[in-house]
Amino acid sequence: MNSLFPKLAVQGIRKNGRIYLPYILTCVGMVMMYYIVSYLTYSKSVYQMNGGRDIQMILSWGTGVIAVFAVIFLFYTNSFIIRRRKKEFGLYNILGMGKKNIAVILVWETLIIFLISVGAGLGLGIAFSKLSELVTAKILADEAVFGFTVERQAVKSSVILFAIAFALILLNSLRQIHISKPIELLRSENTGEKPPKARMLLAVLGIVLLAGAYYLSCTIEEPMAALSVFFIAVIMVIAATYILFTVGSVSLCRVLKKNKKYYYKTEHFVSVSSMAYRMKRNGASLASICILSTMVLVMISSTLCLYAGKEDTLHKRYPRDIVIQTYSADGKYTEPVHSAAQKVLEDNAMSPQNLLYYQYLPVAGMLDGSVISFDREEAVLDYGKIKQLFFLTIDEYNRLMDKNETIADDEIIIYATKTDYKYDELTIDGFGTMKIKKQADEFISNGEESSTALSSIFVFVSDMKKIDEIDSFQKKMYGENASILEDYYGFDLDCGEEAEIRVTKDIEKKISSLESKDKAFPNVSIEGLAEKKQSFYSMFGGLFFLGILLSIVFIFAAVLIMYYKQITEGYEDAERFEIMQKVGMTKREIRRSINSQILTVFFAPLLMAGLHIGFAFPILAKLLKLFGLFNTPLLIGVTAGAFAVFAVFYALVYKITSRSYYRIVSK
Repeated sequence: MNSLFPKLAVQGIRKNGRIYLPYILTCVGMVMMYYIVSYLTYSKSVYQMNGGRDIQMILSWGTGVIAVFAVIFLFYTNSFIIRRRKKEFGLYNILGMGKKNIAVILVWETLIIFLISVGAGLGLGIAFSKLSELVTAKILADEAVFGFTVERQAVKSSVILFAIAFALILLNSLRQIHISKPIELLRSENTGEKPPKARMLLAVLGIVLLAGAYYLSCTIEEPMAALSVFFIAVIMVIAATYILFTVGSVSLCRVLKKNKKYYYKTEHFVSVSSMAYRMKRNGASLASICILSTMVLVMISSTLCLYAGKEDTLHKRYPRDIVIQTYSADGKYTEPVHSAAQKVLEDNAMSPQNLLYYQYLPVAGMLDGSVISFDREEAVLDYGKIKQLFFLTIDEYNRLMDKNETIADDEIIIYATKTDYKYDELTIDGFGTMKIKKQADEFISNGEESSTALSSIFVFVSDMKKIDEIDSFQKKMYGENASILEDYYGFDLDCGEEAEIRVTKDIEKKISSLESKDKAFPNVSIEGLAEKKQSFYSMFGGLFFLGILLSIVFIFAAVLIMYYKQITEGYEDAERFEIMQKVGMTKREIRRSINSQILTVFFAPLLMAGLHIGFAFPILAKLLKLFGLFNTPLLIGVTAGAFAVFAVFYALVYKITSRSYYRIVSK
């Protein structure tokens, strides 16, 4: 008797191959993807690459995302299988098999699928791990280490994760069998769904949530505020999508039924009746497809845009090949630093090009309307209002921009980045108010405003005396956390990257000797574009690589939901179409009815995903500014292209899955 249960389990999987095979393949794919990401996270060869540590940090986020998503998604898709198998289990129960025996069969089935999924998934993951390492090396412009390795930690974490996932799936299946009566199990596929109560209230709630999320996305102005609001908006959109698709399915069926000219046609009658029969489940499936489609579009468009615009972003962050920042404006320190850099260049037979030097005071403050407050406690409460201010003299502005502007002592000229300043004055709380004579159209970037997530405002004041007054005030307010006047000295070099890195290191040594001779010597920061380039590329490359991997996972999920939607609906509708054929319905009319049903709901998730991505565009653009990407036309082009490609893929998948539905109902 004991050998009977494994045989029944194998037989159950084999006879239901049409529903189990895609599920097993998806489980295998999930295990494979999780192992590959874990492998790259733990790989010593990746760690030794230039920028390898940065990309491993980013990929470590991916392991967490895939882990959570895999558990939730496999739990969700297994519900399709259990719904299909309930009739079979009910028959076992009526024939004398107890629920404990059915539970044993489920344990064996889960164990078999777990072993196949983990075994095949790890096998494919290990096989493709070297390829993923080569792709990573290509992204980092490095070379992969020769040899093939298996990361034990990645294997261990993969087995543990999916053991937990399958254990939860098994417990849920056992729960459903335990609480169901034999007659309920037999009739599970033939039980229609009741429309949700308080439909109007739910519809209003869904519209309010969606409108609120869209409003947040379109009205948010600050990149830092966008970061804090983004996840709230995402939750609102997900909730609204599920509510509106569920309520919308019910309302659509009622409207179509009331339209007698539409409803009482052969190709529409069966399709509308079938949708009404499973309206809530139909809405949930469509909502899931819509959310996953939106996630794919957001992931691909944002990470691809960052990767495609990495060169532009790099040069915004490092506007000169070598930048030396001295945290003092005192000439007795800044002049030796400049001289040290000049000496190194002379020793290497080089001369600075596009020389850029000026002094400024960087101060962070809370901007509320036109009032800046240097209050740290307020900043903690509302991080989105923090602004980075850069104070320079008008003489520096005229020299750098080749202008001839003049301003009074109580006047300023400003230049805002990552934000729009709409007021005609600027007040420093406790210090005074300054009138804005004009807003500059441009200013030479110092790279610092691109490196921070905060939006920035360059403030050009009348003279150095004014800056000293502001400096004294901010020191009084911030105490030991006060900012320091800085000296910026940057230039380009006409040489290769290796020579540039060598010069950067020589300057660092030269300035280190100055610091060692004088304990009072201020801190000096030396950054070289060539030296920082690798870690910069690794971050953007890691985000792009992670975006591809997560998009593949989400696409797997969307395709599987589409497939199971068609399969489960096909089995449910088969008897109805059989009856309709007996009363004269032809194969051609069946196909027309299927096309009617598919086309009625086909465009809804795709169109809603397009609507979501359209309204999400403003907040995405703000978030990308945090990474230094200001190229809005690039983001528009990439997003539009991603949507077009995904729409073609979506149509292709739906066409393929609809054939499975037709084969089932036409038999």
